Amino acid sequence: MMRSTRLALALALALAVAIAGCGSAASATAASTTTTPTTPPLSRNTHITLYSINSDGPRFQAIVTGAVGDHGQAVSVYPDGRVDPQHDSDLSLRLTRGSFLLNGAALDKRVVTALRHWRGNPATCSGSATVTAAAPIVAGSGIGAYRGISGSFTLTATVDEIDAKAGCTATGTFIAQVIVITGTGTVRTG
Repeated sequence: MMRSTRLALALALALAVAIAGCGSAASATAASTTTTPTTPPLSRNTHITLYSINSDGPRFQAIVTGAVGDHGQAVSVYPDGRVDPQHDSDLSLRLTRGSFLLNGAALDKRVVTALRHWRGNPATCSGSATVTAAAPIVAGSGIGAYRGISGSFTLTATVDEIDAKAGCTATGTFIAQVIVITGTGTVRTG
């Protein structure tokens, strides 16, 4: 009983302070004759998730939240825009309101290295590899709503794979595979 009484008193005190604070804020606002417009900060946190199921291909599904808030596809491309089946250059985020490029070369190099040293379970021919690398937004690559976008992400790629028994390596034929790339970054829009 004593604990609930303390809790009730603490809540009542917090409510009284909040009400008094609102009254003070309302008085201060009413006394002020000029208002200063506030603009949101240009740099904001952003989260990205890319995924591919049963495909070593260049296309991923993409969702970007926070400062971007959009979805679409991510496609591995060369700097000239041609599709890059080796995944060793840029990622073109082709979203519903525009597009921009991420430099994915460092992440790809780490994925390739991890798969070369695949330590999967030999009894089940399955395993997982996870790597992390920086992926800056390619300067001047923004189109549409993302014109002028800049910033960088820290991306983590995870590959989960079950390989065919004949070979049992991450570079051979797989039976099932999921690639998930997630990360956060600070993005400056406009």
